[in-house]
Parts: sequence; C-alpha cells; structure tokens
Amino acid sequence: MSAREVTYGFGVNPKLSENHFYVIIPSNKDEKVQIYERFQWTDGEEQKLAKSDRLRIEISRYKWGKVSADLTAEFNVRLKKDKLKIGRFVIGGTPVEKLFGKELMVLLWGIEDCDPSVIPTAIRNWKGLMPEERWWLYTMTNASTGHIKDKKGWRIALRYALCENPIEEDPQLSLFDMLTEE
Repeated sequence: MSAREVTYGFGVNPKLSENHFYVIIPSNKDEKVQIYERFQWTDGEEQKLAKSDRLRIEISRYKWGKVSADLTAEFNVRLKKDKLKIGRFVIGGTPVEKLFGKELMVLLWGIEDCDPSVIPTAIRNWKGLMPEERWWLYTMTNASTGHIKDKKGWRIALRYALCENPIEEDPQLSLFDMLTEE
C-alpha cells in the first residue's frame, strides 16, 4: 500500500477491503461500547450502520477503559511499521481494519464476563499471542459462538485462556532471581 493512500481509524482502506470492524463509544459513560463487524463502507470516516452489520459485542465503558490503551498501542506500532497513519479510539465511531478487529474481538470476548481485576492478566496473555494466533482464535470462536448472545464454548475457552492463566511479568527475570538468591 502506498503511503499516500487514505486510511481511516486503525488502518481501514476501503479501496482494498470494505470489511472492517466499527467501535462505537457513546458519549454517555453509562452506556456500553459496541463493536460491529461491517461488510460495506459508507463514504467518509463516520459510518452509518446497516441491517447487514453484525453486533459482535457490547462491553462496559469500565472494561473498555482497561484495554483501549493497550489495543491502541499494539495496533499503532504495526501501522507505523507499515508507514501508515496511526489511529485512536474516539467518542462516536472508529473504524478498525478487519484483522485488527479480529484481534480486538479475541481480547474483548475473553474479558466480557471476567472479574475486572484479571484484565491485566488477560492483556499480558493476549500480547503473548502472535497476530496469526489471534486471527485463528477469532475464526474458531466466531464460527461457533460469534453472535452477541453466544456466551458458551469457545467464548468461555477464551476467558479461561486469557484470564485464568496467569503469567509472570518477566519469567526470565524471575528465573534469574531464583538462581542468584543462593
């Protein structure tokens, strides 16, 4: 992709693919953040939802606030690497490139029903996955439990994999500390 091509939000180039995710952050902090998967593009950055758009998740503003900075940082590092304009989540709607959207959904499905205190563990575990692993997890989860009310099967597996599987901040440092304590 040429550096001069116009992208929206987090890397959406409607000339390459109209399939994208759309994150809607309401101005009312008591309302939930909604993430839709969309298969068409409306001219301009602000998108108009259609009946064919699929609501994938609604998540509290509190939980969204716990993950949005890490999502932003992860996606922007990769956008910069590809010499594309960086993005940010805004009140209203933010388009997200379809592969980034799949990764976002893996994290959100993993934390949707968890205790907020384990969200840092979920983020660490999510960051420990390669993008291709996240895409695969999305594909498997979406195929069987991708609808808004499907909170079983793969969705539960994501929660356990991300939230119930604590990892050390830096396992190498812990091992080093153990060896040097003698």
